[in-house]
Amino acid sequence: MNEFNRKRLISLKHAFSGLAYVFRTQKNTRVYLVFTILVLAFAFFLNVSWLEWIILLLLIGLVWAAECINTAIEAGIDLVTQDFHPIAKIAKDTSAAGVLMLALTAALIGLYIFGRHIYLIIFSGG
Repeated sequence: MNEFNRKRLISLKHAFSGLAYVFRTQKNTRVYLVFTILVLAFAFFLNVSWLEWIILLLLIGLVWAAECINTAIEAGIDLVTQDFHPIAKIAKDTSAAGVLMLALTAALIGLYIFGRHIYLIIFSGG
């Protein structure tokens, strides 16, 4: 294996290590995992279009990425200080708010996509 590929594999190993850390330490990841599975199941059973699949997968990926970034920000702040500091609180709270805003936006878009399909099933007979 050449040096370039070896370094890519090492980088990939670090990324998966970070993802494992997020799963181990962040309680919200269990909620995100349940919603991810539910969204994928609904998308499959409601036979959403390829564009709707892309939108749903993009939103799932963005929420997971935001949670990873939020965890990194919180860890960085914890590295600098374990003491309460109002600016550290602002940084942690606003980082979490970013994840919340993205998750709410994803939920609204998901409700629109699924709601439209469910409406059509109910009122047009399938």
